[in-house]
Amino acid sequence: MLPYTVNFKVSARTLTGALNAHNKAAVDWGWQGLIAYGCHSLVVVIDSNTAQTLQVLEKHKADIVKVKWARENYHHNIGSPYCLRLASADVNGKIIVWDVAAGVAQCEIQEHVKPIQDVQWLWNQDASRDLLLAIHPPNYIVLWNADTGTKLWKKSYADNILSFSFDPFDPSHLTLLTSEGIVFISDFSPSKAPSGPGKKVYISSPHCSPAHNKLAAATGAKRALNKVKVLVTQEKPSAEFVALNDCLQLAYLPSKRSHMLLLYPREILILDLEVNQTVGVIAIERTGVPFLQVIPCSQRDGLFCLHENGCITLRVRRSYSSICTTSSDEPDLDPVQELTYDLRSQCDAIRVTKTVRPFSMVCCPVNENAAALIVSDGRVMIWELKSAVCSRNARNSSAVSPLYSPVSFCGIPGGVLQNKLPDLSLDNMIGQSAIAGEEHPKGSILQEVHLKFLLTGLLSGLPSPQFAIRMCPPLTTKNIKMYQPLLAVGTSNGSVLVYHLTSGLLHKELSVHSCEVKGIEWTSLTSFLSFAASTPNNMGLVRNELQLVDLPTGRSTAFRGDRGNDESPIETIKVSHLKQYLAVVFKDKPLELWDIRTCTLLREMSKSFPAITALEWSPSHNLKSLRKKQLATREAMARQTVVSDAELGAVESSVISLLQEAESKSELSQNISAREHFVFTDNDGQVYHLTVEGNSVKDSARIPPDGSMGSITCIAWKGDTLVLGDMDGNLNFWDLKGRVSRGIPTHRSWVRKIRFAPGKGNQKLIAMYNDGAEVWDTKEVQMVSSLRSGRNVTFRILDVDWCTSDKVILASDDGCIRVLEMSMKSTCFRMDEQELVEPVWCPYLLVPRAALALKAFLLHQPWNGRYSLDISHIDYPENEEIKTLLQEQLYALSNDIKKLLLDPEFTLLQRCLLVSRLYGDESELHFWTVAAHYLHSLSQAKSGDTVVTKDGAPKDKLNNPLDICYDVLCENAYFQKFQLERVNLQEVKRSTYDHTRKCTDQLLLLGQTDRAVQLLLETSADNQHYYCDSLKACLVTTVTSSGPSQSTIKLVATNMIANGKLAEGVQLLCLIDKAADACRYLQTYGEWNRAAWLAKVRLNSEECADVLKRWVDHLCSPQVNQKSKALLVLLSLGCFVSVAETLHSMRYFDRAALFVEACLKYGAFEVSEDTEKLITAIYADYARSLKSLGFKQGAVHFASKAGAAGRDLLNELGFPKEEVTEG
Repeated sequence: MLPYTVNFKVSARTLTGALNAHNKAAVDWGWQGLIAYGCHSLVVVIDSNTAQTLQVLEKHKADIVKVKWARENYHHNIGSPYCLRLASADVNGKIIVWDVAAGVAQCEIQEHVKPIQDVQWLWNQDASRDLLLAIHPPNYIVLWNADTGTKLWKKSYADNILSFSFDPFDPSHLTLLTSEGIVFISDFSPSKAPSGPGKKVYISSPHCSPAHNKLAAATGAKRALNKVKVLVTQEKPSAEFVALNDCLQLAYLPSKRSHMLLLYPREILILDLEVNQTVGVIAIERTGVPFLQVIPCSQRDGLFCLHENGCITLRVRRSYSSICTTSSDEPDLDPVQELTYDLRSQCDAIRVTKTVRPFSMVCCPVNENAAALIVSDGRVMIWELKSAVCSRNARNSSAVSPLYSPVSFCGIPGGVLQNKLPDLSLDNMIGQSAIAGEEHPKGSILQEVHLKFLLTGLLSGLPSPQFAIRMCPPLTTKNIKMYQPLLAVGTSNGSVLVYHLTSGLLHKELSVHSCEVKGIEWTSLTSFLSFAASTPNNMGLVRNELQLVDLPTGRSTAFRGDRGNDESPIETIKVSHLKQYLAVVFKDKPLELWDIRTCTLLREMSKSFPAITALEWSPSHNLKSLRKKQLATREAMARQTVVSDAELGAVESSVISLLQEAESKSELSQNISAREHFVFTDNDGQVYHLTVEGNSVKDSARIPPDGSMGSITCIAWKGDTLVLGDMDGNLNFWDLKGRVSRGIPTHRSWVRKIRFAPGKGNQKLIAMYNDGAEVWDTKEVQMVSSLRSGRNVTFRILDVDWCTSDKVILASDDGCIRVLEMSMKSTCFRMDEQELVEPVWCPYLLVPRAALALKAFLLHQPWNGRYSLDISHIDYPENEEIKTLLQEQLYALSNDIKKLLLDPEFTLLQRCLLVSRLYGDESELHFWTVAAHYLHSLSQAKSGDTVVTKDGAPKDKLNNPLDICYDVLCENAYFQKFQLERVNLQEVKRSTYDHTRKCTDQLLLLGQTDRAVQLLLETSADNQHYYCDSLKACLVTTVTSSGPSQSTIKLVATNMIANGKLAEGVQLLCLIDKAADACRYLQTYGEWNRAAWLAKVRLNSEECADVLKRWVDHLCSPQVNQKSKALLVLLSLGCFVSVAETLHSMRYFDRAALFVEACLKYGAFEVSEDTEKLITAIYADYARSLKSLGFKQGAVHFASKAGAAGRDLLNELGFPKEEVTEG
């Protein structure tokens, strides 16, 4: 059996309850793996894996309206470590930026005193990670430096701003949702405020749409959609359209460029911003439950939707297996009528009542395979998406196309037998076939999967107040073996919640009463009495419930038997010091005295007994003297027995000693009835002193009232000190030994409750008033600390108690219970000091060096024959405590992850990807995803086992392309295919001449001349552009490759560009196959993204690479400073040496060394003197950085690979070169 250890450490903490209406949207799931949400004016941080509360941040004076975790897309090292940074904003316009692990506010920001509407961290540039954009009502957007609290710029707009959304593909594009419409800002920059008023568009409301028509057949869908022309117009919509107010949300789709969704209660509209037109509608049938919120995914084209009944659904875009890719296809047969999102999975709904309704949902940003629902009653439900392989014959015969599991895992296609963890992330669950619209190669080993939601975490809050709280009896030397710090909380619905205060978790929930619990008293460490009273009838009588509850079994017995119906309500119950007797005080009925051990009534006082206003038991009793007497008589008996039976003496004496021991243990429960005393006061303030022994009650003394005191409301007694509190806020301290009393007027009105702190000789006392509480030292008769509602806190106190000898518990009307130090100052705790029941994987909680050393340990252990997750044998010179913390982190990993990490077949690239997911490292995740894809493609091309299709693209690339969310980083063939699919859809959806013209332009750039001509010829004769379009159609059809026409068109194009008609000039250049020139012009005029797009769709790979390399140089320039994006572009071009050089120049030594290792493994480097030099320099620098982390084995390994550059370092580490074997 394990050695028994007891943990008495109760740290200051807050138990939170139901949320406030202002907290509705205050929730965020960070890349760090933690969920933060607002509860009144508190910020609660929970772990998404184990659903444990890790931190409660308290500094705001008003309700929280927004919380946002800082993004993690930067390179982490000692200078910029993994840290938990969170911004929270409240109703009074204050923003606080927190260091969550330490529980400290780093910065406070205040501009106006109105509620912050929205707040977002800027993530896109390498220069600064401290920028925070906020909407200050009614119409300001302000950019703050969240590190210093300085305002960088402020900009006002014409309409009230409700929320905003950044374009994930172009950080200079920001869209505001206003009360009137939508404002597009295209020149957003951290350095200066946007210049103009932005481009304002209005939306005619989609209410006229047949949202309830089930879009079944393609023809029916087309007809239905012709009615749904949700036009984005420049003019303000006429009165018959409802304004945009019923638009609940606006968001860009992170899975594909220039797409935006608008959420309405009964439908979601997908807009293509190139043509400002709806290309998809997700409508709810008439009987369906309306939407509340939607979160678009980036890894797959899917949407997490929250409905008003708390149900979360996942919809994934349907794939079309035949897509028009050539101009010879007839457009009429085009199957892509619109973007259709099929319902793939849904979780259970919650029971919605007046007070219980879903507030909002957040989705895991790293893996996109889990969603958390925040409910108004304080519950957090974590639903994880699980995939299950289904057999072919079990397929449902619905119209929904099947989902297949992906070929690759962690970026690299593996064999059938390779260890996989399909539920790791959304892109490892469903393959791209659902998105790309590819026919599956015959005989491929694809498995069909079904998705389902599983509830993996549930955190419940406290119920709504009122509360009656009572801490269990204090820790003593006698109960140290079985002691648990339990707090009983009586609630307004009659149940009693028992919390374990070391962990802050709910220990038991017991349904005890049928009405509000008024008070609780413990009778032992495992049982308590609680009482409740129903609402009074017209006679003022109630039904009293007094229950004795046994905690281990949960059994609840009516303590007073059949008594309790139609009587005066119980005012209070008091248990005697030795837990023998119970005094029950009624409002208009004499006192009852009960024996707790036998549940019998000892005495019901006569009618003439005085009315009691306050009562308290004395801590003095005669148990010790009784025990001495009893032992003396027993010893005498034993002596007599031994004398009479000498031969059995030895046996008898041992039996007697056993008997004595057994009796002394049981004397409290049966044999001895010790004498105990209690005092009470009557309406006149007279103090009565009574003695109880067995079943006799004796009146022993009366003390006349103190003239300075009003009506006494409460009494507390400990040692030789007796304290009385009255209606007028006076406290009277009696020193019973010295026979002196001292009255102190607190001027705080009615003293509701006073209680002494536990612990021998501890004379601290807490007093509760209507407007707060005070802690007093009764020895010195002076106040230690004070708390006043409205002055230093916003909440009102409902009940108080002591938790330990130096910590108090306050229950408040904001639905929270706080365990505080005696100073009663609200403090956040350090997260690493927390006692957690389950280990939590969160490397962010480690000190920076340890977090980075752990990462290095997980990534590569080449000095070992095999991988290990035991860090104890690592030569890590930090103190042992840190090593223990590292080992605890490793224990906290799930078994599936451990299995992968220990698998020798799991490649370095896959390991890098997995660790970037574990760390929630956004920058690493994107880098390694693109790197793994292109390095694998390279090795496939080298091994020559790829079949080349007729259009020259390797078959493998088309079957397993890079996800389209990487946009211009994807393979050219796949990118072209996607753009053609998109223009098809735009063509089907066009409704006005403007849209048709935009489609024509796109088709000409894509080289689809035949279809472009068809569209040009559609222009009606009464249109002002009729003549131009007809001539353009003629031009397009007659363009020949003859020299003169080419040179003329080129001349015209360059003139057009010179005179500000860039788009038209580029179009003409594309007509004569001079797309490379067109790209150059676009880049000259700063249209870098457009140039990259055109290069991908029109140029061959060499020319395309030239254009993209120029873009890389531009991204690396100091004024742009987007080197991390440049790295991804270089990876997509296969310039692996340049990537290594850039990483090294950026001082990303760890990433550079691992990348070099992977490249060497895949044969991606041409070995030359220069590359050799680069590799050794990278290894030497990485070895140095590992040495600075204290990770000696790693440092030695890489120093030995660094040749001459690593020799000095090896000497420093105490390893001569010869002794080190290459690993």
